[in-house]
Amino acid sequence: MRLHFSPSMMTFTQGGYYVALGMWPLLSMSTFLGVAGPKTDLWLVRTMALLVTAVGISLLLASRPRQLNPAVVTLAVGSAAALGWTDAYYSLTGIIWPVYLLDGVVQLALLLGWTFSLFMSKRQ
Repeated sequence: MRLHFSPSMMTFTQGGYYVALGMWPLLSMSTFLGVAGPKTDLWLVRTMALLVTAVGISLLLASRPRQLNPAVVTLAVGSAAALGWTDAYYSLTGIIWPVYLLDGVVQLALLLGWTFSLFMSKRQ
């Protein structure tokens, strides 16, 4: 079985993950806080959730093969790098719960997937 890591598949996968991740606190703040830990500024949680959802929807809309362009790739890679760094740094310094490291691993996997898919698409 051969894994398919095209840029379009990466965009679709990351977009779907971000929509699900972003919608979670909007649909059920109590379950989100139960997993992610208590927060004092719920407005900030909602703002981040809306931003992550907006990025996810943008990536889903751009996931058709001929819709991909440098701006979409920059949005995808930049978002994964920013969220991954934030997850790792603030988890490891004890500011947010260690469960955020799980998302950091997903962000790292997205970055590796993008690296591989872009490398492979240039070889074709």
